[in-house]
Amino acid sequence: MANEVHVAAIVLGITQDAGYPHVGCVRPCCWPAWRRAAARRHVACLGLVDVARGLCWLLDATPDMPSQLHYLVHLMPWAPLRLAGIFLTHAHIGHYTGLIYLGREAWGARNVPVYVTPCMKAFLMANEPWRQLAVDGHVELHEIVPGHPICLGKSLRITPLAVPHRAEHTETVGFLVTGENRRLLYAPDTDAWAHWSPPLEAVLEQVHVAFLDGTFFSQDELVGRDFSEIPHPPIVETLRRLRALPADVRARVRFIHFNHTNPVVHCPFFARRIVAPTGVRAAVEGELVLL
Repeated sequence: MANEVHVAAIVLGITQDAGYPHVGCVRPCCWPAWRRAAARRHVACLGLVDVARGLCWLLDATPDMPSQLHYLVHLMPWAPLRLAGIFLTHAHIGHYTGLIYLGREAWGARNVPVYVTPCMKAFLMANEPWRQLAVDGHVELHEIVPGHPICLGKSLRITPLAVPHRAEHTETVGFLVTGENRRLLYAPDTDAWAHWSPPLEAVLEQVHVAFLDGTFFSQDELVGRDFSEIPHPPIVETLRRLRALPADVRARVRFIHFNHTNPVVHCPFFARRIVAPTGVRAAVEGELVLL
C-alpha cells in the first residue's frame, strides 16, 4: 500500500452510538450478534492514514475506540502509525465518550490533539471527567470552525461542515476530507435532508465518496416512539431523494451509523434487495477508500 497511495480513509465502525448488538435488546434483531461474535459491529467511525508520514487520525471517539485505534495504528504491519489527532462531530455518546480511554486510568496518552467546535470545547471543559483529560494534559483541545479547512499535511486536509442535528449540548458537524486525488464526506448524524444548505445533491456533486446517515431503514422501526424527536432521514426516503441523480453520483453514497433495528445490520440480504439496485451501498467495516 505504501507504494500505491499516501493517504486513505478506512471504515472502523458502522453502527449507531450503542453498537450492535444493542445494550438491553433481547429482540430477534440482536439475537445473531449476542450468539455469534462474528456478527457484532462497532460504532460508526472513520480512520485517516498518511502512510508516507506514519500518521493516523480518528473521526469520532467511540465507545469502541480501544479496538478501533489498535486496528488503525497497526494497519501497516511493517510500521505502526502514530495517532496524530481526533476530530469530533458532536456530543452524543457514540461520538466522543471514547476520549475517556486517553486518560490516566487507561492509556495515559500525552497531548493528543482533539479538534472540536467552540460549543463542544465548552461542553468538555464544563463537565468531568472530560475536563480532567485537558487539565492533566492527556488531550489538547483545538477549536475548529465550519467552512475553515485544517491542513494535516501536504496531501491531506479536513474541513468541518455544519450539519443540522439535535443540539442538546453542542452543534454538529460533518467532515469533508480532501486527499491527493479524491474528496470524501463523513456525515453520520443528521436531521432531515430538507434542512441542508447547500442541498445534499449539490454536496454529492463535489465529492467522490459520501458516508451518510443511515440510522433507520424506515420509520416502521420506531414502534411507540415519536419520530419527530429523532428525525434521522430513513434510508428509504434518502433513496427516493437520490433516485433522480445520475448513476455515478448515487454510487458515491455509503450509508453508515445503523441502528440495531435496521435490517441493513441484522438482515443484510433483505436490505440489499432494496438498496443495491439503486447503486447506493452500505458501509462495511474494513472498507478502504483511497484519497
